[in-house]
Amino acid sequence: MAEQVKRVYRFGKDSQGDNVTEGAASMKGVLGGKGANLAEMANIGLPVPPGFTITCQTCMEYANADNAWPEGALDEIRAYRIDLEERMGKKIGDAADPLLVSVRSGAPMSMPGMMDTVLNLGLNDRSIQGLIAQTDNPRFAWDSYRRFIQMFSNVVIGLDGDLFENAIIAMKQRRGAVSDTDLTAEDLSELVSEFKAIFAQNTSAADYPSLVADGEVRFPQDPTVQLQLAIEAVFGSWNNPRATLYRQKNKIADDLGTAVNVQCMVFGNKGNTSATGVAFTRNPADGTKEFYGDYLVNAQGEDVVAGIRNTSPISELKHVEGLQKAGQELEDVFVLLENHFRDMMDIEFTIEQGKLWMLQTRAGKRTAASALKVAIDMQREGLITKEEAVCRVEPSQLDQLLHPQFDKNARYDVLARGLNASPGAAVGKVVFSAADAVEAAERGEKTVLVRWETTPDDLAGMIAAEGILTSHGGKTSHAAVIARGMGAPCVCGAEALRIDAEKKQAVVAGTDVVLREGDVISLDGTTGIVVLGAVDLVQPELTGDLDTILEWADEFRTLGVRANADNPEDARLSREFGAEGIGLDRTEHMFLGERKQIIQSFILDEDEEIREKAIADLYAAQTGDFYGMFKAMDGLPVIVRLLDPPLHEFLESPRALDVEIARLEASGADARVIAEKRGLLAKIDSFVEANPMLGLRGCRLGIVYPILPVMQVRAIATAAARLKKEGFDPRPEIMIPLVSTVNELAKLREVAQKTIAEVSEAEGVELDLEIGTMIELPRAAVTADEIATQADFFSFGTNDLTQTTFGFSRDDVEGEFIPQYLTEKLLPYNPFATIDPGVAKLVKMGVDLGRQGNPDLKVGVCGEHGGDPDSIHTFHKIGLDYVSCSPYRVPVARLAAAQAALK
Repeated sequence: MAEQVKRVYRFGKDSQGDNVTEGAASMKGVLGGKGANLAEMANIGLPVPPGFTITCQTCMEYANADNAWPEGALDEIRAYRIDLEERMGKKIGDAADPLLVSVRSGAPMSMPGMMDTVLNLGLNDRSIQGLIAQTDNPRFAWDSYRRFIQMFSNVVIGLDGDLFENAIIAMKQRRGAVSDTDLTAEDLSELVSEFKAIFAQNTSAADYPSLVADGEVRFPQDPTVQLQLAIEAVFGSWNNPRATLYRQKNKIADDLGTAVNVQCMVFGNKGNTSATGVAFTRNPADGTKEFYGDYLVNAQGEDVVAGIRNTSPISELKHVEGLQKAGQELEDVFVLLENHFRDMMDIEFTIEQGKLWMLQTRAGKRTAASALKVAIDMQREGLITKEEAVCRVEPSQLDQLLHPQFDKNARYDVLARGLNASPGAAVGKVVFSAADAVEAAERGEKTVLVRWETTPDDLAGMIAAEGILTSHGGKTSHAAVIARGMGAPCVCGAEALRIDAEKKQAVVAGTDVVLREGDVISLDGTTGIVVLGAVDLVQPELTGDLDTILEWADEFRTLGVRANADNPEDARLSREFGAEGIGLDRTEHMFLGERKQIIQSFILDEDEEIREKAIADLYAAQTGDFYGMFKAMDGLPVIVRLLDPPLHEFLESPRALDVEIARLEASGADARVIAEKRGLLAKIDSFVEANPMLGLRGCRLGIVYPILPVMQVRAIATAAARLKKEGFDPRPEIMIPLVSTVNELAKLREVAQKTIAEVSEAEGVELDLEIGTMIELPRAAVTADEIATQADFFSFGTNDLTQTTFGFSRDDVEGEFIPQYLTEKLLPYNPFATIDPGVAKLVKMGVDLGRQGNPDLKVGVCGEHGGDPDSIHTFHKIGLDYVSCSPYRVPVARLAAAQAALK
């Protein structure tokens, strides 16, 4: 007989006050982060409202069965519901003394705001009277009921929240009320009736047959129906668009599922001795060791995170009349949780009539600056080791520290101020909707998303925008939390903005300024200021806490880190960021601008004298280029890749030239001019290939036009010789691109060695330049043992290796069908961003075979994957000697390489 699957776990105390929790913090994969940490808080004696957790695996079983419940799951949930009622001495939906519960999501990986929650479940037309009798507070009871109907309608049924918000606004206008709290119990009772009517009018009987009574849809009165539908809705929210997008952006697997936590309600809206809030044990923006967060008196939790009401700082809580004891107890809990989890913790709490309850804790989302400071401080405080400190900082977060900041010398007038919710600076055109931000990004325009407050549905626009500005909400509002997590500059709670999203404008109170769509603004998420117009931005320097963490990382990593750079400026920048050399100098980038005419002369002119002059001019220019590069990287290796792209890329567009000829003919231009143009077009057409990325490029180009590699190697060797004579220590290495056979490499190696010897003799300097190749074709990888006999080093060009392994053209597929492949889960992620396992197998094969052919072979990678943290972990396991990436990703790679060595 098969062992019964356990799908539900209880947490909290029983009716005798004994802890009966079945889970623990180590069970995040089963109970989700929220459920596991609720269990852990209960286990260490903190006040946690009792409840039970339905596992993540149940969610996936339900979803994979086309939203059908696994056998026995509903019975197990019913048994745990009865157990919870017995522990509390109350029943859900009871007319005399009802038990109310919340139904919340909780994935194994933190996904703040991405999935759904239902509060106050268990209220109906009978139990509302019991709640009134038990609390002696009719206004609280009716407010709880209207919130439940509103939330259930939106989350479970999918009704537009504006239907209910508009009813509230209309009620306030009829009563002359300024805010929701001005409405009386009678007003709220009337709203409940209106809400039920809205629900009935807008809910499909065919979609929800369980809600039909006497032939009409009605708001569910049966708590069992309420609970089942709410659980199903939370399960369903795992695959809602915003959650799917968040997982895709954060590389979270789609098959983890979300747990569902059913927990006894506690109320922060029972008057002035009740409150609710969100807090952090340290400052998540800059890492300062202080209690940080927001709270609201007489409110429920969604009021804080939604930014609907402006909040008060958590530091004031213990000084508020009626909340002093709970406020002090909360600070004690902060210390206990941080010491227990040994991390900066994010906490949700409610105070019900002076009694503190803990609703959630998790490792807090934080900015890069905060992550660095917290890790270093905790190491120095003895909470964590140096190794743990290095692993506490997400490598991808370091990009935040390399984002632009306002130039300190710039002059500007502050238009408005808000909360400094997420650091960094942004300049862009104002847009008032997420959709507009996405459309603008597709046009290549930079924007700032301006909203009254953001919701999870705005995620796509938040990603597309350069920065985010809201007029409401605190530092723990949705906008602030999401912006910090993805490193976007954000200013929240800029109350001077009077935003009218429909008119696409915002009036700035106290000024005559009206911001309209398309106006350019600048915002500084570090200081919380907004400026009209564009402020000059500068890149920050690599100092302070970042230097400390990177120095620690360098103690543990075994992978070298080099940079891809094509000019002396980028080379110097790479060195400042800690690069240990240049892993890829793309020489074709040196042929652009004015030099494009020189290479065109070589390609197109049949006069040998002109072609020889073109080569001489290129030689002189290239010698200067390499001299600057090698001098900037003195004492460090510089791998120079010989010319790689097809020659037609240096020529004019045949389509544009064809159009020009047609215009000349239409205007009656000189026939000789037209004939010259036609001759040029014919020559250009002769270089056009059906598939140029697989045509005359790389080593093939050097074999067909041997004068090109001779010129480049001579320039490399001459620059090195001159620097040596000046007392420098240049270390160039020559890389021959796109080889597929050992014979190709052997032929060009011989050409290079002969040229180096000639320069060495002419300059009177001994030159010992290593010669290697780029492995970017599957055949090269599987015959690497042969190729290695002619190579001093391999550098894996994973961009082309990915293209040729998949048969994808990167320039085409990333815009055409990769997004669809990701949506339909045909690929887990973009293989041009993170190394594909199949491509990684070719890399490993190439490394292993290469070292068989040449035990002294050096191996590295120089594709875009060299700066991707996940790919770096793969390359570490394969056993590469180094990775190479763009200059600004060097710090990311240094940290990721250390974490790969430590994990």
